[in-house]
Amino acid sequence: MTTADPWSAPAGTAGLIFDCDGTLAHTMPVHFEVWSETLAGHGLAMSEQRFYELAGVPTNAIIRRLADEQGVAVDHAAVPAIAHEKAQRYVTVIERVTPIEVVVDIARRYRGRLPLAVASGGEHFVITATLTAIGALDWFDAIVGAEDTERHKPEPDVFLEAARRIGVAPERCVVFEDSDLGLEAARRAGMAGVDVRLLAGAGS
Repeated sequence: MTTADPWSAPAGTAGLIFDCDGTLAHTMPVHFEVWSETLAGHGLAMSEQRFYELAGVPTNAIIRRLADEQGVAVDHAAVPAIAHEKAQRYVTVIERVTPIEVVVDIARRYRGRLPLAVASGGEHFVITATLTAIGALDWFDAIVGAEDTERHKPEPDVFLEAARRIGVAPERCVVFEDSDLGLEAARRAGMAGVDVRLLAGAGS
């Protein structure tokens, strides 16, 4: 696929659902940097490989998982505070976030033609900050974040909730994702998945 051959919705598609980080916006390097800074203050670490393996997992769950893996005692009650510290650190450097144009262009072209949703493992205020940074906050009919479902990717709940909110049957939704966990969640939701890593320009 090239920029001269843009993605088109398959016949029967009635709604589009987009992950946020790494899909609509170039946020992953920024997230990795603020993760590293935040975790260092709490005796934890995360390699870049592990960071990408955990793409789509909510912040609280990542902290608990890393603590278990590294044998570091982190008080359960402290986890939300660490997650909030990380999120606030991210928001302070939000100006470094840029749109992933090949994906944003798809959302732009289908805005007003099909219902659009964002479904992310991030918290609402972080998603809102990111979408604002790329000028797309008002494009979406629903935003589903970490607070909205008990189970998270690779479970299908976030995408099923997004489909419910835009009033589209799951099998008529297409999901845009940049992670294996997210694509597996889309599959479990009965939705077609588009791996944005394979779209021309997505990695630029």
